[in-house]
Amino acid sequence: MFEPLRSPVAAANEDPCPDALRDIPVVAAWGMGVDSTAMIIEWVARGLPLSVVLTADTGTEREETYAYQPIFQRWMDQHHIEHHVVRYVPKRFKLWPPYFSLLENCLTNATLPSISFGRHSCSQKWKIQPQDQWVNGWLPAQQIWARGGKVVKLIGYDSSPADSRRYAHREGHVCDRYDYLYPLRAWNWDRDACIARIRAEGLPVPHKSACWICAAQKSHELASLPPWCLRLIVLVEARAAPRLRTVEGLWRTTSQTRPGSMTRFIRDRHLLDEQEIDTIINDAPADLIAFQVDAADIPVAERPHVRAWIEQFNVMALQKAA
Repeated sequence: MFEPLRSPVAAANEDPCPDALRDIPVVAAWGMGVDSTAMIIEWVARGLPLSVVLTADTGTEREETYAYQPIFQRWMDQHHIEHHVVRYVPKRFKLWPPYFSLLENCLTNATLPSISFGRHSCSQKWKIQPQDQWVNGWLPAQQIWARGGKVVKLIGYDSSPADSRRYAHREGHVCDRYDYLYPLRAWNWDRDACIARIRAEGLPVPHKSACWICAAQKSHELASLPPWCLRLIVLVEARAAPRLRTVEGLWRTTSQTRPGSMTRFIRDRHLLDEQEIDTIINDAPADLIAFQVDAADIPVAERPHVRAWIEQFNVMALQKAA
């Protein structure tokens, strides 16, 4: 599966060559965070070709991330860059209410994101797959594949130790449809360099892009979430609890710096009222199960979405907290 990269475009650790990119579709993955934003800004500034930018929306990004999207959208519009937001769309729901976000998926199936179990299939399912599906239906991609060529995809891994570890898992990966380029690594840019480039462009620096139920979330990032997110985190862990065997919660297992359960962290830091936490744990999962049971008797086309139940949960939780 993995072998030394033999790309006709450029190796991942080399500065991209404009001549080699001529007449080749170039797709940038914009995760709405610091690295990918800086990558796109500098790529365009260097006069390198960029065909389209794709953003995969899990439906569970931080509020700050969604607030940044129109800011950078205006920048892309000014530079005549085509941009599309893509989403994973489930097609089979069996007896479940339809769901359309990572949060809704976890609540429906009484589970946690795969990263909480040491896997990364949630990223594959909610980010990579919808981007690839969009490209599959894109005429420039179809044309170059018909000629035996490949689409170039830009990935915003920087040269920091953390992203170097992420890159190490993909280094040398060969795909029959894509050449993957990592411009930030070619330019030897770390996160500080990316921040400086965004500021030099006159744009605000985006917040770290990550789902707010992700195990990669740090303690201070969790502590900064609004109460409605904290309540849903408690609910996700409570809903999954009966099926958990190898992990304690969203953070997997307890370490010297934090518990394995985000609910325990929320409780210990008094981020939500104790009674409110207990009420969510004791009542909400059972109420959600009852909603699912009722939905099972309704034809799929008419079945209420799990999002409707979440909205009702948020309203009732807010009223109780007032």
